[in-house]
Amino acid sequence: MVLEIVGGLLSNSLALLGDAGHVFADVLAITLSLAAMRIAVRPHTPSLTFGYHRAEILAALLNAIALIVITGFIFYEAYLRLSQPPPVKTPILLPIAVIGLVANSGMIVLLRKGSRRSLNLRGVYLHVLGDSISSVGVVIGAAIIAATSYYVVDPIVGTLIGVLILRSALILSRDSINILLEGVPRHLKIKEIAEAIREVSGVKEVHDLHVWAITSGLYALSGHIVVEDQSIKQASEIAKLVESRLKERFNIAHSTIQLEPQEVTEIRKGV
Repeated sequence: MVLEIVGGLLSNSLALLGDAGHVFADVLAITLSLAAMRIAVRPHTPSLTFGYHRAEILAALLNAIALIVITGFIFYEAYLRLSQPPPVKTPILLPIAVIGLVANSGMIVLLRKGSRRSLNLRGVYLHVLGDSISSVGVVIGAAIIAATSYYVVDPIVGTLIGVLILRSALILSRDSINILLEGVPRHLKIKEIAEAIREVSGVKEVHDLHVWAITSGLYALSGHIVVEDQSIKQASEIAKLVESRLKERFNIAHSTIQLEPQEVTEIRKGV
């Protein structure tokens, strides 16, 4: 980050400064993510019965906000430079851009696996992936400027970098807000889950079904299932079968099932 800031100022390159701003967001993202992961593993308390899992989601949302702010700065600077592009010193710009690309490529390798399991780490991964794409753009832009002296290429590359950063920020903020609002995870469908529950032997109906994510990869469900009037032991076996199916098919590990006898449901419906 420091290398790109110094190089961007010396070479007068908005593209390199934009990339440095993105790397700064990476530093912030990784710091927040590490702190959130440490907090998230704390045991639950009487007042926080689900523990501190949502700390990771808050960190992801803060990362998204930081990216949006950085994008605004890049767009503003690009607008000022497009009308009168200042000269750019490519002998300084090009080698620093290449160093940045190599560093970001190494980070991608380190973070790829963890990004599939955690929205928090996914936020960091998106930062670094955006950085790598930005570095490629800076390298290409520097080569074009060196060959043609078309300095307008620099703010154009900077704008493209801003668009990539903004896209990642919007996706990350959307997913974070969906979890904080306890929305249904995007890959799960309520109708499919309800149908899977109805397929369990002994289940007559399901209603008041709620599905949400506590944090990345940790899903919860609550609902009412209607069964025939029978012993508590038999009804409990049905509930266990439902919970097992939810775990196997949808990876829903935390289920709260309320059993209702069919007679009660018919009375409610006025039958």
